[in-house]
Amino acid sequence: MIRTTTAMLPAPTPADLALRDLPRDGAAHDAHMAQVAAMTQIETGGAATDAPLPLPLTVGAWNLERCLFPAASAAHVADCDLLLLSEMDNGMARSGQRNTTAEIAGAQRMSYAYAVEFLELGLGSPIELQFCTDDHNALGFHGNGLMAKSTLRDPFALRLWGKRQWFFDAEQPRLGERIAVGATVETEAGPLLAVSTHLESACGPAHRERQVAGLIAAIDAEFPGLPVLIGGDLNTGNHNGGDWRAEGLFDVARAAGFHVHGGPEDQPTTRPSLITRWPERAMKLDWFLARGLQLAEVEIRSSLDPEGRPLSDHDAIVTRILALD
Repeated sequence: MIRTTTAMLPAPTPADLALRDLPRDGAAHDAHMAQVAAMTQIETGGAATDAPLPLPLTVGAWNLERCLFPAASAAHVADCDLLLLSEMDNGMARSGQRNTTAEIAGAQRMSYAYAVEFLELGLGSPIELQFCTDDHNALGFHGNGLMAKSTLRDPFALRLWGKRQWFFDAEQPRLGERIAVGATVETEAGPLLAVSTHLESACGPAHRERQVAGLIAAIDAEFPGLPVLIGGDLNTGNHNGGDWRAEGLFDVARAAGFHVHGGPEDQPTTRPSLITRWPERAMKLDWFLARGLQLAEVEIRSSLDPEGRPLSDHDAIVTRILALD
């Protein structure tokens, strides 16, 4: 697990960005990643009260697809006490070089933890180039965020098992692997562990099943006995005909004592957006996995803002934690 925290992730050096010079194998990737400081640290910050959160508390999980609109996105989930966010840019030209996680936390007066999933060399897809304000990335970070209206304690990040698929992309190689970022959150009923994660999309169900098994094993080893809420884009149904029901990760989670919460079974969580304009199909990708917690029903909250503009290609999932078991 990654435990080292910093108030600001260090910018990558020219040597950090020299990915194209590396041999194309996993060992070379991992050796290089271990030398990139920002890939081994967690950025923490924000201003939140140190008081325990009262129950019930409202929690949202949202893949914000780069987070083109931090202020509008923050307003969209302003009722949430706890947020589990993925696909958050930091120093990317396509999102105005913003630290999008820090901006949402500032707007919500939350504390936050942020970990880099990928260090990106390029500016993005051809469509994303239309949003670029510069011809370079200030940092090139893309990752997951966790934030709460209380202090986040014992923050950690965990790189999930994977095959380093994105490192082998010929056009736009990336350094990194899918990641989870978590922390302990104090409530008036006791502490709980909140984990924001993002599973692999470019794979089949067995890959994601192994990622969930590894995440749960790490949580059980490091935080035994704590109630746990895992949430995020689990990419269920990708490279599987869109059939989320065929994902083995749900069986793995249930065997470990987790309950699965995803809102109405027939309601997808994806939609066309400003970046993903013509999706092949609507999919159900976003879930909460809860153990030792009583949750209310899950709302699938449209990501359209009041003017009808999509803030993401994912809708948010929002629920309330009613009690700790």
